Amino acid sequence: MNAKEIVLSAAEELFGNKDVSAVDRWTSPDYIQHSAYASGGLDGVRQMLQYLPPGFRYDLHRVIADGNHVALHGTFHGFGPMPLIAFNVYRVEDGRLAEHWENLTPVVDETVSGTSQTAGVAQVDDLHATDDNRRLITHLMEAVLKGRPTGAVAEFFDTEHYIEHGPGSGTALGVFGGDEGVRRHDTLHKVIAEGNFVLTLSEGRSGATPTAYYDLFRVEDGKIVEHWDVVSEIKSDLPHSNGLF
Repeated sequence: MNAKEIVLSAAEELFGNKDVSAVDRWTSPDYIQHSAYASGGLDGVRQMLQYLPPGFRYDLHRVIADGNHVALHGTFHGFGPMPLIAFNVYRVEDGRLAEHWENLTPVVDETVSGTSQTAGVAQVDDLHATDDNRRLITHLMEAVLKGRPTGAVAEFFDTEHYIEHGPGSGTALGVFGGDEGVRRHDTLHKVIAEGNFVLTLSEGRSGATPTAYYDLFRVEDGKIVEHWDVVSEIKSDLPHSNGLF
C-alpha cells in the first residue's frame, strides 16, 4: 500500500471502527504526537479512542498525499459539544503512522461568505502541476510572511472565480491582505502538495494571540481559486513535550 492507502485504512479502523487494537497494527512504536488533544506515544492514541462517545463519527472531505506525508480534511462529530473541522497530517514510515499533526476549529452557523467550511471541489487533479502549485503557494506564504503588501498578495488569486470557505472573511484579500494586526504569519512549517491542492502549516498571531494556521488552497491555471482553513490558538499547556509543529 502507498502512504495514502495506509492512512485511509488506519483512519477507518481507528476512527471508523474505534478499534483500540488497531493502534498496534497501524502505529509506529516511536509514534510522535503533536496534537493539542492527545498525550504522547501509543498510550495517548489508545486513551483517546477509549473515551470516544458512542455517537462519534468522522466525515472525510479531502485527502492529499505528498511523499510520505498525508493530509486529511474532515469533520469530527461527537468529539466535543459541537462538530469540529479538522486537518490531520500524518507522516508514514515503514508502513505505519509515525508522526501526527492536527488543527481543529468548531463548525460555525454561517461563514462571512455564506459558503460551507467544508464544501467545494474535492477531486485531486492536475498531478503534472504539483511542483508548480507548490512553488506558487510557497511564494504566496513568503509574501505574507514578509508583511503581505496587498498588491503582492492579490496577484496570486483569481479574484473573479475565487471561493472562500474560511469563517472569518469573504475574500482572499480579507484573509491574506488585511490589516497587519489581524492575521500575522511568522513561520511556515510545512507545505504539502498534490496536484491542484496545496496545504500549508504555519504559525503566527491573530491580534496578540499565538495562532496555528492550516490553509488549504485549490489552484487552477496558476491561480488560487478556492481556500479552506482551520485557525486555532496555540496553547502553552500541551499534553506532551513534542510541540504543536
